[in-house]
Amino acid sequence: MAYIVSGFSVGLLVGVTGVGGGSLMTPLLVFLFGFKPAVAVGTDLLFAAITKTGGVWVHHGKHNSVEWKIVALLALGSLPCALGTLYLLKQLHETGKEISGVITYSLGIALILTACALLVRSVLMHRAQKAGLIDDDHSNEANAARFRRLHAPATVLTGMVLGVLVTLSSVGAGALGTVALLFLYPKMTTLKVVGTDLAHAIPLTAVAGLGHLGIGNVDVTLLASLLVGSLPGIWIGSHLSAKIPERFLRPVLATVLLLIGLKFVSQ
Repeated sequence: MAYIVSGFSVGLLVGVTGVGGGSLMTPLLVFLFGFKPAVAVGTDLLFAAITKTGGVWVHHGKHNSVEWKIVALLALGSLPCALGTLYLLKQLHETGKEISGVITYSLGIALILTACALLVRSVLMHRAQKAGLIDDDHSNEANAARFRRLHAPATVLTGMVLGVLVTLSSVGAGALGTVALLFLYPKMTTLKVVGTDLAHAIPLTAVAGLGHLGIGNVDVTLLASLLVGSLPGIWIGSHLSAKIPERFLRPVLATVLLLIGLKFVSQ
């Protein structure tokens, strides 16, 4: 029951703030319920892959807000790096070496970066909207890219970084991915940024989560309980989001994540 309540609470916060569940769920599982960091990360990755799928159907089907070419470029970097990271983790696990320390430190770094991303994201979105350069039809993404001819390699490189970080920590596919896209493609609409980041997060978290499942880092019972609680929480939170001022909630959340991240790094 406690897991269901926790899933509901995290889902509620995700719905209200739009912050990825990994940055909230993984520390909760470690500190409140005492799960090993590796199990918390693996379980949360599959949790994220399942809960994000519905969001992509909405963005692609209803809003047509997914830039699939950019998703492909991100995945070109992230998926091979995720598989490579999983291979290294499996080798360490099979040789009896403790991987919790690596995962704990990576989780701390990811949370600190996410906290910074939360503070930067609103500024970048506001500037993009205020610039008046955003157009709903960008069939040629190169026109919207910051680095012009280098936008493709820069996007692949961003995917590589996300692939390693998300696989090690389950954190970063949401907030960090969004900030990276806002920086790389400043003329892309906010709706397309969110939809594209979400579409990329699903295969990345699915591959990383299934890899952790193969290593033995997923608690299936915990996963089911979290899903039962989180889905209604996300639905309620998304309806409450318009009533709660984001400018107050986001800095508080960023501060909490920063403190948790520092605690993980210092362990």
